[in-house]
Amino acid sequence: MPIKRTITSERVAIMRNIVFIVLCVIGLQASAQVVTLDSCRHMALSNNKEIQQASLGIEKANYQRKEAAAAYLPQFDLTAGYIYNSRRVSLVKEDQMLPTKSFNLQTGTYDYNLVIDPRTGAPLQVDGQYVPSTVALLPKSGLSYNIHNLMGGALTVTQPIYMGGKITAMNQITDLAQQLAREMRESKVEDVIYNVDAAYWQVVSLCAKQKLARSYVNLVEKLSSDVKAMVNEGVATHANQLAVDVKLNEANVDMTKVDNGVTLSRMLLAQLCGLPVNTMMTLADEGHDELDMTLAPTNYNLDEVYGKRHDVRSLELATKIYDQQVKVARSEMMPKLAAVAALHATNPNSYDGFENRFGAAFSVGATLRMPLWHWGGLSNKVKAAQVEANVKRLELDDAKEKIALQISQAAFSYQEAFKTWNATKANLAQADENLRIANLAFKEGMGTLDEVLTAQTAWLKANSEKIDAEINVKLTRVFLDKVMGNMAY
Repeated sequence: MPIKRTITSERVAIMRNIVFIVLCVIGLQASAQVVTLDSCRHMALSNNKEIQQASLGIEKANYQRKEAAAAYLPQFDLTAGYIYNSRRVSLVKEDQMLPTKSFNLQTGTYDYNLVIDPRTGAPLQVDGQYVPSTVALLPKSGLSYNIHNLMGGALTVTQPIYMGGKITAMNQITDLAQQLAREMRESKVEDVIYNVDAAYWQVVSLCAKQKLARSYVNLVEKLSSDVKAMVNEGVATHANQLAVDVKLNEANVDMTKVDNGVTLSRMLLAQLCGLPVNTMMTLADEGHDELDMTLAPTNYNLDEVYGKRHDVRSLELATKIYDQQVKVARSEMMPKLAAVAALHATNPNSYDGFENRFGAAFSVGATLRMPLWHWGGLSNKVKAAQVEANVKRLELDDAKEKIALQISQAAFSYQEAFKTWNATKANLAQADENLRIANLAFKEGMGTLDEVLTAQTAWLKANSEKIDAEINVKLTRVFLDKVMGNMAY
C-alpha cells in the first residue's frame, strides 16, 4: 500500500508540472502575439478618441438635419399662466343711477322720464341739469369681480407658409453639414492610418537595425578574438587590440541605443493602437530580410484625385454651405407669411360675466411680416455673406493648386526612394565582397587591421542605408497613397 500511494503522488506531481508548463507556453504565445499592419490599423481606428469625436459630430449633424426638416411642419405650443391679485376689480367707483325713458305715442320716440315743475309745467332743472323722475340703479357690488386667482392658457398652432426661402436653405445647410461631418471623419481616419503606418514601419526599421547591430557586435567580437590570438602569437600588437576594443565598445553603445529605440517605438505604436504602452507585440514584418518592394504606379488624373480627397470634398461642401448662407441672409429681406390657430381659456371666464370657471374660445388667423426700411442693414448682411462664400471658393482653388504640387512632389519622392533602394542593394553587395576580401587578406597576412575595420564600418553603413531605403520606400508609398486619396483601410 505505501508503494502505491507513493506512485500515485508522483503521478499527480508530474501532471501538475505538465499543466504548469502548458500554461506557461500558452502565456508566452499570447504575450508574443504576431500583429499585422491591418490589425494595428483596425485597433487604432477602434480606439482613437478623435475618430470617436468625429463620429459624434456626424450624429450631431444628423439631429440638426432633422431639426431643420421639422420647420416645414406645423408647430404646436401650449402656454399657461397663473396670477394672484390682492384686490377685486370693480368697473364703477360707486353705485350708478341711470335715467330711464318712456315711449311717447304722439312722437313715436322714447323720451326721458323727467320731473315736471308744477309752476311752469316744464322739466325741472337743478344747477342746469334735468332731474329724472325715475332711475335704473346699477349697484357697485354687481359690477365688481373676484380676480384673486387668475388663470389662463392657450394652445396655438403655427404653420409657416412662406419664410423667404429660409427653411429650404437651412435644410440644405444641415444636409451639407452632415456630409461635411462624414468627410471630416474620413480625413481623421486617414491621418490615423498614416501615423500608424509610419510607427509600424519605424518599428520594423529599428528591429532590422537591432538585428544588424547584433550582427556587427558579433563580427567585431570575432575580430577581437582573432586579434587577441594573434597578439598572443606575437603577430599583432596591443595597439591593434586596443583599436578593435574601441570599435567593440562603440558597437555595444550603438546596440544599446537601438534597443532603447525599439522599445520606445513599440510603445508609440501601442499607444496609437489604443493599447497599454507596455503591451508586447511582435510585428509580422519585423523578421523579414526582404520586404515586398513592388513599384506602384505614379500616374494620376487631377480631377479624379480631387474627387477622392476628403479635404477637397470638405472645402467643396463648405463652399455650398456658404452659398446657402447667402440665401438665409437674403430671406431676411423677404415677406414672411404664416397661418395661426389658437384655443385659449381663462378663469375667471372673460366670455361670460367673469364667473369663477373656465371659459374657452377658438380663433384662426394669419400673420404677415414685410421688411420695409432698415437703412441698408439687411442688404449689407447679404453682401457680407456673399463675400464669405467667395473667400471659400478662393480657399478651394488654392487648395487644389497646392494639392497638385503636393502630388508631384510625393510621386518624385517615391520614385527617388525606389531608385535609392536599388542603389543600396548594389552598395551592400559590394560591401559584402569588400569585407570578405579584407578578412581573407588579413588572415593571410596580406592586409592590415585598419582595412578590416574600414570594411566592417562600410558593411555596417551599407546595411543601415539599405534598411533606411526600404522603410523610406514604404513611407513614401503610404504618403503617395494618402495625397492621391488611394489609402485602403
